[in-house]
Amino acid sequence: MTVTDHQLIEQVARDYFEAWFDGDEARMLCALHPDLVKRRAGEQLGITTRERMLELTRGGEGAEDGADRKLEIEVHDVHGDIASVTVRSAVYYELLHLVRTSEGWRIANALWELV
Repeated sequence: MTVTDHQLIEQVARDYFEAWFDGDEARMLCALHPDLVKRRAGEQLGITTRERMLELTRGGEGAEDGADRKLEIEVHDVHGDIASVTVRSAVYYELLHLVRTSEGWRIANALWELV
């Protein structure tokens, strides 16, 4: 069975959230592009880098957020080597941009807010 880009992209989004919930730094590393820029919506758009996300994941910062593991992942568009995804969880609403790299799909940009 051939795996589609949509399935691969959805899996990266799932890996990203589940790694956050589980404190799984290795899984998070595989989901993020080295040049990740993650921002929280609001007047002050704080920036979180891949290194900071890995540090927070390693520290278990997302463990409490994973009590409800339900994820709604919607792949909106795939064009060549770019994709756009929305992820809804019990805690977060997040918009993701992914890019295809030599190592597979990776999250390059994220914009999020609390539910």
